[in-house]
Amino acid sequence: IPKDLLDICENALWNRDPESTDKLLEYAQTHGKDAVQKGEEEAWRSGSVTERLKHALVKGITKYVVEDTEEARLDKERYPRPLHVIEGPLMSGMSVVGDLFGAGKMFLPQVIKSARVMKKAVAHLIPFMDAERLANIELMGATEDDNIYNGTMVIATVKGDVHDIGKNIVGVVLGCNNYRVVDLGVMTPCEKIIEAAIREKADVIGLSGLITPSLDEMIHVAKELERAGMKIPLLIGGATTSKTHTAVKIAPRYQAPAIHVLDASRTVVVVSNLLDKELRDDFIAEVNEEYEEVRDDHYDSLKDRKYLSLPESRKKGLHIQWSLPENLPPKPNTVGHKVYEDIDLNQLLPYIDWNPFFQVWQLRGKYPNRGYPKLFNDATVGQEARRLFDEAQVMLRDLINKRKIRASAIVSILPANSRGDDIVVYADESRTEEAGVYYGLRQQAEKDKESSDAYLCLSDFIAPSATGIPDYIGSIAASAGFGVDELAAKYEADNDDYSAIMVKALADRLAEALTEKLHQDMRREMWGFAPNESLDTQDLLSIKYQGIRPAPGYPSQPDHAEKTTMWKLGNITEATGIELTDSLMMHPGASVCALVFAHPKSSYFAVGKVTNEQIVDYAARKGTTVDAVETWLRPILSYDV
Repeated sequence: IPKDLLDICENALWNRDPESTDKLLEYAQTHGKDAVQKGEEEAWRSGSVTERLKHALVKGITKYVVEDTEEARLDKERYPRPLHVIEGPLMSGMSVVGDLFGAGKMFLPQVIKSARVMKKAVAHLIPFMDAERLANIELMGATEDDNIYNGTMVIATVKGDVHDIGKNIVGVVLGCNNYRVVDLGVMTPCEKIIEAAIREKADVIGLSGLITPSLDEMIHVAKELERAGMKIPLLIGGATTSKTHTAVKIAPRYQAPAIHVLDASRTVVVVSNLLDKELRDDFIAEVNEEYEEVRDDHYDSLKDRKYLSLPESRKKGLHIQWSLPENLPPKPNTVGHKVYEDIDLNQLLPYIDWNPFFQVWQLRGKYPNRGYPKLFNDATVGQEARRLFDEAQVMLRDLINKRKIRASAIVSILPANSRGDDIVVYADESRTEEAGVYYGLRQQAEKDKESSDAYLCLSDFIAPSATGIPDYIGSIAASAGFGVDELAAKYEADNDDYSAIMVKALADRLAEALTEKLHQDMRREMWGFAPNESLDTQDLLSIKYQGIRPAPGYPSQPDHAEKTTMWKLGNITEATGIELTDSLMMHPGASVCALVFAHPKSSYFAVGKVTNEQIVDYAARKGTTVDAVETWLRPILSYDV
């Protein structure tokens, strides 16, 4: 073993050098079979400045971009004005990037690196362009309108929502295709979106959101745009959005086009069609026709779908024989709350599920190489996936070693029993005082006649109070997002969207990994019903353990409002710093919460659509109005509101 490699390996094995990961990666890149020798690597530097800038943009190399941009600016014969450097070699290079991305020959991580190069080049030119503009004002008394863009898009994460990774990616991809993007950030009020669209003379407005309350906010924005007499096309995107929701709930409330966009790569096609005078009318007509069909199909499905009455679905619920020894609820070793502060992130690494990480970057393999780690073998995306993964490891190690982000959490196990479709949580083991109630929703959509499956509600997995059998419910609230927003803001200020997106994507993975580890610790120790559980990461991700941890706002209990009970019972904001927004999103964004059920017969399920009968009953049990409940549960209503 060469002496230099031996030293790096020994330092890694004995944990003597916090930079070991970086040094191993650097060694592999310079000595592996695919390594490029120094001479070859720098050969492109001998080309013209135009060729060098194009190469840097396509390859995502920032090392020389400022000096090359300055060299081009000083070439007054070819580029009399700073603007001409942007319009010439920089736009030419980005045009190649856009074409390669559109043809599937470049992938999202590479495109975002190219955007980083472009931003650094433009940032260098801006002071010179400002100076030129001021000189023109002084000389002529007016400004010259230099519009070099294909169009302007105002984009925002809607009010109450804090997730912005997808939005940021859309902004970068549009920027790479010569669109001006005005990013309003997260938790953006409707009036701010409208004001920005008017002020910036937007050609397109983009709305993003992750959670179900964001869907209602998007409807509200569409209504307000209509009321303001706006005619600007509206693009809808985000995890909970869909073509059906956009066609049924948003488009009818706004006369201008309202179009759902599935992912960042498709945004460019939609925007370019909307802004092309020759293609626009035909494109809008085609979308309108398609959305009319979607609406017809949606309303037809509502007519065809049959539902059990609420009493009937309760009768066909899961009725566990609680008195049988094998069905008795496991008694916890510890009852109460346990707060975790400043958690060692190294402990979380074995629990990371990398598949969602690659989905963020839109790297999708084909069978049989769809998931991590087989993704690396995929003929199309494998090489880029491996490169992305290696760079993620470098940043992850830096985040952990330099303590750039922090994690905290709270785990609770509290006395509880079910009461009908609800779960009553008691103040203590005497079970005489109610501390709170988790309200449940039950499946009502009629199952196949041959099916003997129960019509489930989460309360089915907790022993009823009438049995006199003591039971318990657990909960987890965890975040690995403290410090992430500040770090991402620093990267963005340095025109480094790639690193800003990367740090948020990694924080999300760490938050999920923390939740996975805490749940395992609960089963082994705090609850203790599986002290000898020994499952590898894949088994954990495949849910081969006893119990479930459904999250409020997700299929087993679609009501985000149930988070407020969890926060009150655990005093979570004060204990951990994890806050709830007005729309009940968690902040920091890289946060997870869940209820924890221990019974071996507990299972994940989707409530599905529910009838007005259940909504009225649910509102009465919660002591709130039907309108308030319908607002939170709009996506699962079997009827129109």
